[in-house]
Amino acid sequence: MSTLDGSIVNVALPTVSKELVLPLAQSQWIVSSYLMMICTAILFFGKLGDIFGKIKIFKLGSIIFIIGSFLCGFSDSLMLLILSRVVQAIGAAMTMANNQGIVTEVFPPKERGKALGLIGTFVSLGSIAGPSLGGIILSSLGWEYIFWLNVPIGIIAIIIAWKLLPKDATVTKVKIDVSGSILFALAVLFLFSSLLLGQQYGYSNIYILMSAVLGVILFVFFILVERKAENPMLSFSLFKNSLFSISILCGFLVFVANFCFNILAPFYTQDILGLSPLHAGYILMLFPIAMAIIAPISGALSDKIGGQIITFVGLILMIVAQIGLTFLHEGSTILTLSCLIVLLGISTGLFQSPNNSLVMSTVDRKQLGIAGSINSLVRNLGMVVGISVATSTLFSVMSIQAGYRVTALIPDRPDIFLAGMHVVFIGSSILCFIGAILTGVRLYSSRKSLKEREKTA
Repeated sequence: MSTLDGSIVNVALPTVSKELVLPLAQSQWIVSSYLMMICTAILFFGKLGDIFGKIKIFKLGSIIFIIGSFLCGFSDSLMLLILSRVVQAIGAAMTMANNQGIVTEVFPPKERGKALGLIGTFVSLGSIAGPSLGGIILSSLGWEYIFWLNVPIGIIAIIIAWKLLPKDATVTKVKIDVSGSILFALAVLFLFSSLLLGQQYGYSNIYILMSAVLGVILFVFFILVERKAENPMLSFSLFKNSLFSISILCGFLVFVANFCFNILAPFYTQDILGLSPLHAGYILMLFPIAMAIIAPISGALSDKIGGQIITFVGLILMIVAQIGLTFLHEGSTILTLSCLIVLLGISTGLFQSPNNSLVMSTVDRKQLGIAGSINSLVRNLGMVVGISVATSTLFSVMSIQAGYRVTALIPDRPDIFLAGMHVVFIGSSILCFIGAILTGVRLYSSRKSLKEREKTA
């Protein structure tokens, strides 16, 4: 539910924008405010999970998330909706920061890949299924039910959690890194606010430039403080492990690329191909269906043959799918679009589960909470960056094509939108290509070191 709500609103943005009388650039804040708040708070709650217990923080977060979802449905203005999304995001951050740590702690090493693969499947399904599920809900009910759907499901989840989840097995008695938490939160807020506001007012605006510079300075201070802290919120020693670092970076690149697709696909299917939200939702649902079939299989395979080769194959297929998206146009058939979406789902399913397992298998038990929160942070950063890069690139290209500043779709000019969309998908293809190179180098290095060990033995 928490990852679903990062993307489910995308397909409803055209409807919400009309009902609340908002331009497209402003309506992006409904999505971005949620993701920004998660990025701001997730490391803090990961550390809190290590200190007070991951299961305890997870349960509390579930309750807060439901309250936020309930409030979102009653919001009748942009400000109220954004505030409700922030409440929702705080609860989501508490669950996201600790779910992978709980699974890694509870399951034995031989079953860990399968377990993390399964949870990774649902986490990614939530992220990817948003536009398709949102389209189906939107066509039969109002946009409010996109949020209210969480309430009954959330209550059931909380009851199950209280009955089935065990007591916390691992807690650490350390002080909370207050200064690090504040610096990181402020850095994220200033950096991403400047990134998102730049779409509306232009990146040459002096206040937006000052916000970006201030965000960078605060982030540098955060790194300096964390290096000297006795119990830092973010232990940089984790990144000394190349397997952990490369897996985290590849995960980030994949989520940026996939969210470029996620944010543009609803507008392409509805405004360019002329499909209804319902029919657009059905087609976009092919992504999570394909992923749901493949991801558990790839997670189980990673326990047997290792995750590195599977993630590499997944990225190669993802490059093919992303390149295919660059050739979509106004007359593209539903079959062509469907095949590309299925291929994107298969490739993401192949990549995501083994990559999560690679990330979590490199970490000590006492750092599972913070490692899981880093993984979740990177995923949400990927979503925010994906949205920002996609919309900024889209509007920049559209403005060049139109000859004036564009911050919304231009009626009866699909060619201008398509020109921007093609550039976005070329960019996302390049990101996947970089990820494939990194994964290929990692695979080659690990096999080379394995052969050297065998010769020594």
